[in-house]
Amino acid sequence: MGDIMIIQAKISGAEAVKLYDIKMENAALIRKAARDIMIGGNTLQMFGFEDVKYYKIVRDLVEEFRILFAEWVEGFNPKHFIVDDWGLFNPPGISKDYIQRDDELNFLYEDDDDL
Repeated sequence: MGDIMIIQAKISGAEAVKLYDIKMENAALIRKAARDIMIGGNTLQMFGFEDVKYYKIVRDLVEEFRILFAEWVEGFNPKHFIVDDWGLFNPPGISKDYIQRDDELNFLYEDDDDL
C-alpha cells in the first residue's frame, strides 16, 4: 500500500511543477515504487501466502501502468530545466557543469496553464 501511495503522491508532485529535473526525480521514485510492487509477489510467496497466484493480476496492471508512464515521461519538456548540479536529472546533453543562460529560464515567467 505504501508504494501505491508514493506513486499517487509523486504523480501529483510531478504534475504540479514545470521543472524537468523535479519531474524526472518524481518519475524515478514512481518507477522504483512500481518495481517494488512488481516484486512484492515474490515476498508473499516466500512467506507462504496461499493466494499468491492472484498477484499476476497486480503485475499485469503495473505493466499497463508502465506503458502509460513511459508516454507521460516523454511529454516532459526538457527545455524547462534549471541545471541539476548533482547531475542526475538534467535533460539529455546538459552536464552538471553547464552554464545556464538567463534566456533559458524564461519559462519560469510563463503562465502556469502550460504545465
